Amino acid sequence: MFSSPTTATGSRTLANNALRSAGLIDKDERMKDVSTDRPGGRKGVSKIRSHRPRPIDAFKDHQAGPSKASMLAARTQSAGAPMEGISIRGASSARNPTVGRLRRNALTATTASDSVRVPTVAVKTLDVWRNFVQRRWNADAQFLNLESMLDDAELARHGLLPPGAPGSTAREASVIFKLASTLKPPVQTISLANNKIASGQIVSTLAHYLPKLANLSLQNNDLKVWRDIDYLSGRKGKLEHLRELILIGNPLRDLELKNGRGDKYKSDMARRFPSLVMLDQEAIATIGFDAPGPSSAPVTEKRPTATTFPYEMKPSFITGVEDSIISNFLVRFFPLFDDQRAALLDAYHPSSTFSFSVNTSIPARARIQGLHTQLPNQRKLDWSVWLTSGSRNLNRLGGGGSDKAFHSLHLGSEAAIRTISALPKTKHEISGSPEKFSIDAWPVGQGEDLKLFISLHGQFTEEPSKGIRSFDRAFILAPAPLGSRAKLNGWDVMILSDQLCVRAYSSYEAWKPGPMKVQAGDALPSQQVTQQQTSVPSPQALQDILSSFAEPQRGLIVQVCQRTGLNAQFAVDCLQNNAWDLDRAIANFEQVKGALSRDAFL
Repeated sequence: MFSSPTTATGSRTLANNALRSAGLIDKDERMKDVSTDRPGGRKGVSKIRSHRPRPIDAFKDHQAGPSKASMLAARTQSAGAPMEGISIRGASSARNPTVGRLRRNALTATTASDSVRVPTVAVKTLDVWRNFVQRRWNADAQFLNLESMLDDAELARHGLLPPGAPGSTAREASVIFKLASTLKPPVQTISLANNKIASGQIVSTLAHYLPKLANLSLQNNDLKVWRDIDYLSGRKGKLEHLRELILIGNPLRDLELKNGRGDKYKSDMARRFPSLVMLDQEAIATIGFDAPGPSSAPVTEKRPTATTFPYEMKPSFITGVEDSIISNFLVRFFPLFDDQRAALLDAYHPSSTFSFSVNTSIPARARIQGLHTQLPNQRKLDWSVWLTSGSRNLNRLGGGGSDKAFHSLHLGSEAAIRTISALPKTKHEISGSPEKFSIDAWPVGQGEDLKLFISLHGQFTEEPSKGIRSFDRAFILAPAPLGSRAKLNGWDVMILSDQLCVRAYSSYEAWKPGPMKVQAGDALPSQQVTQQQTSVPSPQALQDILSSFAEPQRGLIVQVCQRTGLNAQFAVDCLQNNAWDLDRAIANFEQVKGALSRDAFL
């Protein structure tokens, strides 16, 4: 009955329709409302959206609502004959007064049927490769046939470059191998034959995607150098399960065979692929050991376990030198070493060398016997003095490089005595208990350069703890020249080199002559005296044989004994039959050693 003072939304719509019918406005524009429009001429967003097409309508069954342009066209067409209008604010001209210039609306106007969007899907490159792999896959044989990919019509139709084609890269091969890695069951065999592959880099990702590949054919390609093969092997983890490889028809193989390096070619391939069994359709020779399988037969007897070594421990070995020279030297040296080390200065050559090291590990046999705990004073021993007094235990003392190695080798007699004097006090029972020491000695060198080598094993008591240590010591001695300091002070020989190794105590039974025990604690078998006696000469007989020859024959006899194991008598025969030529004697021995009896050896 009474109208509201506020202008209704419906009245604005009627006004717009009237102005549009009269041609006074040329686009769908609402009237300005000061209550709703924003300052500066910015218009608010209309909430009337029913006439706008939604993107979802293209995928629904019902049709979208009409657009503004289609509604305008329907209204103008129902207005009848054309009308003349006034050109206001760029309205329609007389030529087309009803429609006018629709601008953006005219360009985007569509009918209801045109607004439905039909999506179109293009064929993807990945799908082409996937179909190609599926076509070439034989699941029953677990075989992927990638031969002659350049001749594949489907790849050519889509303009794809397979591996080996001019302009192709490793990316195409990577796509193929990655797709192959998804095949079930897993791929066991791949043939890349006849693809003109000229670089191993093209197929370098094969081992990454198919690490358990068993058979591979690269027949009739263009691989020229070993680097091409290294792309497939090279590092650990590449094709570790490969059992067959075919490279027939590649320049690399053809060149190796042409130059007579067929065996080296096979060897290099086997080194790159250790699991390889077949190469170029030929078996690779391998070295194997037949391991006996489990037996179901009952064990009828227990085989005896060896308790001794096959050879017995022999007594001290001294040859090529008189026993008195060695005994006189040792009997005089060790008392001075124990009580008056400064007096040893006369025994060392002015340019001699001395070095020492320590082995703090307890030997296994001594640990089993409990020697480090049962002996009363062993726990009182201390290794620190030995380690820090100029020893060559470089790693134990934190390295130090070449400088420390140089300074731990004490050069000259004065440096040797100075270092020896800083070591802990010792007591060697060299005369009272000879069984506690083992001595081996023989000449080294020839002619005027003849020297004497002495290897000594034994034990000493360390003062003041009274603990026992074992030691190994090696001397190189030379005759003391007349008028030398050593000769003037009663030394027949002088020391050129002295090397000492001090170690944890182990019993002197280790070098006791006779059977050698395999394990500590096992009882030694009783020695049976047989009627057969060996013909090995006694030490005195050896000395008699050597004393009948002068130098350099004596030195040659000793060298033959050392290098062949022959006793002195057979060494003399060997040298005499070969005109005292050492090389000819050794060569002759190698030819006949299989026919020699046990009596010929030491």
